[in-house]
Amino acid sequence: MIITLLFVFVLAAFVGYEVITRVPPLLHTPLMSATNAISGISLVGSLVLAGADRGTPATIMGFIAVTAATVNVVGGFLITDRMLKMFRRRLPGGGDGKGPEEGAPR
Repeated sequence: MIITLLFVFVLAAFVGYEVITRVPPLLHTPLMSATNAISGISLVGSLVLAGADRGTPATIMGFIAVTAATVNVVGGFLITDRMLKMFRRRLPGGGDGKGPEEGAPR
């Protein structure tokens, strides 16, 4: 049983890496923001696995899954926020409409 779970985990990691590396950079951020909901579902599933009393190996793999899914969700939101800041409309004075810039005279 543990060999099957480990095989599925390694196979999913390999397929995920291959899929992500083939996405063009221009499409990466919109796809990332659209898949944050799917990553959230993965996070919930991994929490269920980590919390279920199915033995030590399942709990350890559940913890690894929770950590990986959390990093994926948080990273996705950070990257999406960064990309959205790149497209924010600039005001004629050079500001972005959020108030005085850091280091600028008040």
